[in-house]
Amino acid sequence: MNDHSETALLLDGIVKTYTGGVSGPVEVLREASLTLGRGEVVALVAPSGAGKSTLLHIAGLLDTCDSGRVEIDGIDMSRLGDNARTTARRQQVGFVYQFHHLLPEFTALENIVLPQLANGIAAKAARERALSLLDKVGLSHRASHRPAQLSGGEQQRVAFCRAMANAPRILLADEPTGNLDPETSDQVFGVLMELVRETGLSALIATHNLELAARMDRILRLDAGRIATA
Repeated sequence: MNDHSETALLLDGIVKTYTGGVSGPVEVLREASLTLGRGEVVALVAPSGAGKSTLLHIAGLLDTCDSGRVEIDGIDMSRLGDNARTTARRQQVGFVYQFHHLLPEFTALENIVLPQLANGIAAKAARERALSLLDKVGLSHRASHRPAQLSGGEQQRVAFCRAMANAPRILLADEPTGNLDPETSDQVFGVLMELVRETGLSALIATHNLELAARMDRILRLDAGRIATA
């Protein structure tokens, strides 16, 4: 049983402003703060253009904030150099997007193996883990298929496996079922939740789907650049 009181991810007072627009600077995030407990699955609900993708990119060390603090496992990521941040992102954070972004020239198996090789995992171990993950999502029989040969739901399940490939501590998902029809969306989300629960991951999942959000541990709302409990 996971103790959600242990903090896996902390965002404290995140401010992000984009400059250079026609109408001048746009403050996307205004001292946005949240905590994500160990093994906790939290929904982030936000209207379009509210800044949820920006928030997730900052949380996952793909972008930096103007001010504020991002901590993963109690370590202030702003104090790390670029190489250390890259290593932390590769080893501790998994990403899932609305579109699968699988590499079209590689098979499902290879798409899951590649991030492990980049992380220094031996090829045999990477292949074994990839096959194990595909089996967990019911796609071991599709391992040799390329993305174009898979359905939308299958592609997204492979994307989930790729996000899990390096056994991250935190999963960040941006509308992971937003490109699927309602029935497939429900099925694929169920697979994602099974994976997250089984591995004890902490997950922050942005969604417009309030029914899916209700299946998570907590719901947070991002509006006007700030985060509040829904």
